Amino acid sequence: MGVNDDSSEEPPGEPGLSPELRAAEELRAAVGAFVRRVRSSDTMPPGQAAALGHLVRDGGLSITELAAREQVRHQSMARTVGLLVDQGLVEVVVDERDRRRVSVHLTSRGTGTLQAERLRRASAVADAARHLSDDERAVLQRVPEILRRLGDHVRGS
Repeated sequence: MGVNDDSSEEPPGEPGLSPELRAAEELRAAVGAFVRRVRSSDTMPPGQAAALGHLVRDGGLSITELAAREQVRHQSMARTVGLLVDQGLVEVVVDERDRRRVSVHLTSRGTGTLQAERLRRASAVADAARHLSDDERAVLQRVPEILRRLGDHVRGS
């Protein structure tokens, strides 16, 4: 190896990583950078988009349930829900049997806003994919299923 060949050097702060751990770290970093890049031109704050996404997937939820899904404090989610209500994206419905309980539901405007945000993101990814080779695009077709399967086996810390 030449003096300037640093292919065998360890990444800074990561001495002794096995090839499997190095690949896993590179994948984690690349996915994180990709997500941040795609979301960089979002028109909606991430916490609000995440709350709307939970409501699309799960239907009406309490503020406590939304907070748990996002791993934030109740007060933080209550503020997010308030901002979404102010924009007409969700409505808060009082439980008729227990008036202390409320559930948060998407409005048609909220559904449309989230769909538009998701379409904008998907369009950005599709546009970027046009710069890949045919072979790379063929591999890319398999990535979503592989990531879903990989995610099924990731243990929380």
